[in-house]
Amino acid sequence: MVADPCVLALVGATGTGKSAVGLDVARTANGRARAGTRTGRSVEIVAVDAFTVYRGMDVGTAKPAPQERAGVRHHLIDVLDPWQDCSVEWFQRAARTAINEVLERGATPLLVGGSGLYFRAVVDPLEFPPTDPAVRAALTRHYGEDPAAAHAALVAVDPAAAARMDPGNVRRAVRALEVVQLTGRPFSGWRQAWDRWEPLYAGLRVIGMQVARPLLATRLDARVDAMVDAGLVAECRTLARRPLSVTARQAIGYAEILDHLEGSCTLADAVARSKQRTRRYAARQQRWFAGDPRVRWETPPNAREVLLAACSS
Repeated sequence: MVADPCVLALVGATGTGKSAVGLDVARTANGRARAGTRTGRSVEIVAVDAFTVYRGMDVGTAKPAPQERAGVRHHLIDVLDPWQDCSVEWFQRAARTAINEVLERGATPLLVGGSGLYFRAVVDPLEFPPTDPAVRAALTRHYGEDPAAAHAALVAVDPAAAARMDPGNVRRAVRALEVVQLTGRPFSGWRQAWDRWEPLYAGLRVIGMQVARPLLATRLDARVDAMVDAGLVAECRTLARRPLSVTARQAIGYAEILDHLEGSCTLADAVARSKQRTRRYAARQQRWFAGDPRVRWETPPNAREVLLAACSS
């Protein structure tokens, strides 16, 4: 572990107001630091989001505008072009580098975002096994029509992984066999850190933004409408001028509007699907973070005060 650094995180479902609270906390803390008060260090924001990394994907990601970010140093916003892939391994390296640079400057990193996988990849000692398309393709050809055989092969080399899988899920079995073939290590061995909650940063404090579900659902639907009104279709039309990475193309809102521009659905259908995907994504985020015992859940006003107090401690 890094020797007891102060690393803060503000997590939760999309639409709960994390970005606004994070900016408010950083501005307030930075003002106090500039004034030379006793209330602690300056704050820099590290965005923990798979899509705000992309330049040109602004409206549909609810990315804070440059003028909103003014006065607060941000990291991992507008660092990739949308035709570049944003893998979890790349994000893990980039975010940890940013956190270390913030700490070296004597500031406090505030991680803000709702990408649960990316959050854990950054703060926990997770490993991600390699992949090889050729090896996976060969295994898929061999086992693709015979999930029972794939599962039996996995039982032979990694019974622990096989026990956690649906015997009919050939895709997962093939992935596990691919990892064993590439690394010589059982697939289950790569998951050990997932079952522990031992962060790299001993001083990590995690605040979760809590908003009542009915209110959040209404807010999310309104936000999709506001994005369309703010130019999401035009933004997608610009993005469609060249092929997008798999990550960028699947972003909620973008995938549906791009389908519409390609003629596969009406705009009304695209908007309705975007709303549905957004609500489902928010529910998944809530379940993900609810399973993390380090999260302290607060309403937005309380989250602000708790984070400011942590900046001062």
